[in-house]
Amino acid sequence: MKKWQIYKIYGTDYTEMTKELLKRAKLKKRIPHKNCRIGIKPNLISPTEACRGATTHPEIVAGIIEYLQERGFFNLVMLEGSWIGARTSEAVKVCGYESLSQRYGVPFIDTQQDEAVRCDCAGMPIEICRSAREVEFLINVPVLKGHCQTNMTCALKNLKGLIPNSEKSRFHTLGLHEPIAHLAAGLTQHFIVVDHICGDLEFEEGGNPVTTNCVMAARDPVLCDTYGCRLLGLKKGDVPYIGIAESLGVGASRLKKEAILELEWNSAGEKKKQPKEKLSGKQRKKEQLKNLKTLVQESKACSACYSNLMNALMRLEQEGMTRNIEKGSICIGQGFRKKTGKLGVGSCTKNFDRCQKGCPPSAEKIYSFLKKEYQKV
Repeated sequence: MKKWQIYKIYGTDYTEMTKELLKRAKLKKRIPHKNCRIGIKPNLISPTEACRGATTHPEIVAGIIEYLQERGFFNLVMLEGSWIGARTSEAVKVCGYESLSQRYGVPFIDTQQDEAVRCDCAGMPIEICRSAREVEFLINVPVLKGHCQTNMTCALKNLKGLIPNSEKSRFHTLGLHEPIAHLAAGLTQHFIVVDHICGDLEFEEGGNPVTTNCVMAARDPVLCDTYGCRLLGLKKGDVPYIGIAESLGVGASRLKKEAILELEWNSAGEKKKQPKEKLSGKQRKKEQLKNLKTLVQESKACSACYSNLMNALMRLEQEGMTRNIEKGSICIGQGFRKKTGKLGVGSCTKNFDRCQKGCPPSAEKIYSFLKKEYQKV
């Protein structure tokens, strides 16, 4: 498999199709030696089952582990840290990774509990979890999905789970895009297996999965994310960290005509090739989210807090209540700390006249708070 290529495979036996994908990509030839410490990094943003479109299917990781162990690679570790407000340990159980760890004898490292090392990432100092630095060969296993702040998330942004919570919070104060790109420059991902099975097109936390039953393989995270944008109906410029990462030498975004290779295979009657993906209702959902964002004044908000607010607003819109909300009237984010105002969401706005506290407050609490506020109108 060349660095400028992306392999795709379709089906419903996610473990076997992943093994076939890695076999075709000749992954074993890319690993330096048999005792190489190999890290497998899924997306376990929260304790949410993969079928909801937010987290990496454990069947894919099972396929990676089986492929490696069958070829004599046993120095394996899984590692990840959930987003701020969620416990990785809970996500590991709910998402099926505790049983995965026990079944294959592969330890799972909770990077929320790991110590960090300060690293120079292309001129930007970033704290990176020690366990990630100790890995010799990193296999990144992101979910291709939408993101309410960066528009999409895939290979580049998935590395954020390998930094401590304090650094995740700092990334938001820096505007996300620059630090995400610099992190990718300082922490090499050697191979990428993309869960493109049923990602949510709008929210990183899932809830509205769109089924495509596809797993992809790539070597270049910039190329991978550029193609991910195309699949989600976005342009590369809609996700600034891709271009920044390219300028830092992380990878190249140019998609050659022959770069995408759809693999044919036949396992126990699996169909050989999937018809073209159809993402129904995508544009309507994007317009809905775009309109709801105009109601919010956001300044350096963490992903969990902002995502929960968007979920609450979508529920209120379904009830016809968002027409009562003035544009820019709901404040959220670290930029409002020690400031005053009328109405805010999250503990960063605790000095406001009316505030739903929490770090982050749940979508349910935000929904109840806003519903009570705007029923008065």
